[in-house]
Amino acid sequence: MSEAQGVAEGFRQALDGLARRRVDTPAVVVLLDVVRRNIETMQDFATAHGLDLRPHAKTHKCPEIGRLQLAAGAVGLTVGTLGEAEVFAAAGCDDLFLAYPVWPAGTKPERIRRLAGSVRLRVGVDNPEAVELLGRAMGDTPERLEVVVEVDCGAGRSGARPEDAGAIALAARRQGLRPVGVYTYPGQGSRSLDAPPRAAQEQRVALTAAARSLESVGIAPEVVSGGSTPTTALSAHDPITEVRPGEYVFGDLGNLRLGACTAQQLALFVAATVVSDRVPGQVILDAGTKVLGREGDPEKGFGRAVLPGVSPLDGPALFRLNEYHGYLGIPPGQPRPPLGTVLPVVANHVCPVVNEVDELVVTTSDGSEPVTWAVAARGHLG
Repeated sequence: MSEAQGVAEGFRQALDGLARRRVDTPAVVVLLDVVRRNIETMQDFATAHGLDLRPHAKTHKCPEIGRLQLAAGAVGLTVGTLGEAEVFAAAGCDDLFLAYPVWPAGTKPERIRRLAGSVRLRVGVDNPEAVELLGRAMGDTPERLEVVVEVDCGAGRSGARPEDAGAIALAARRQGLRPVGVYTYPGQGSRSLDAPPRAAQEQRVALTAAARSLESVGIAPEVVSGGSTPTTALSAHDPITEVRPGEYVFGDLGNLRLGACTAQQLALFVAATVVSDRVPGQVILDAGTKVLGREGDPEKGFGRAVLPGVSPLDGPALFRLNEYHGYLGIPPGQPRPPLGTVLPVVANHVCPVVNEVDELVVTTSDGSEPVTWAVAARGHLG
């Protein structure tokens, strides 16, 4: 059996199990056996290369999956918001890194102080103004909060210049906070097929300069953190001590195109039903932007249906989405799936898909009894 046939067969068996339990569509379906294998593979890589693995939980937002990652050997979890941190702390994770340039306003000062009193909490900063506010937020226990300076390695998003990292860390120390290192996000590694190697090299240069900047002011960096899913395999070198991939746990078409996952590592799809066939050359699925998100374009599509014997990258593409309608193009000469057919659809980017639903339908590629897991951190944006 080819890889494409194996993937399609696993999806089909999962759908058969959902049909027996009369699961409504659209549904976001997770193959637990594939998730476990993905977690083990990434953990084995990190362990073999002497790296700490701190997976980014913003991909799954699900405490059950976070627990699987921790049980496999992850040192802690990465989160994107203070609300996500609170959810995972309540679920039992006691080592969290909020990898975002926190601005402690509104209710955040009290929440940060409370959370830092119950778990090991690291937060990202990229400016001295936020450092001063964090010092105030922590009151008479600033040493409870660890600070990691974010630097930009070419993604053009948040992050200080690498050479300014030492000054920001020193400002944190003067506030009584505990500066522990530097981090970056090589997001430019997702932009094209040849982008990951360049992004990994830019990450290395930036983190090396940032670590030296800390050392120049007398602060030894305990953590030098990098790596996205497309660049993690290229991040096993000095000065990096920690990687924070997220999407590896599920995979998606974007990572498949980049070679950052294989088709056999696709662990999440949207089960969608053919609800209309009135227009030649297409059918309408009950999966639009409300479940698939908006990432894609008419050329590469907004997701692809997985059919027997066809690579997921070559399956029929959703060429347009409305809120509740997915327009699935059917190439000339190919039969259209009949009304009522349930198809597995793999998204370009998995993170927005998870964030659109309240629960994941969890089964296996041999069609085991499905259960539901809450997307507990969904909507916790602040």
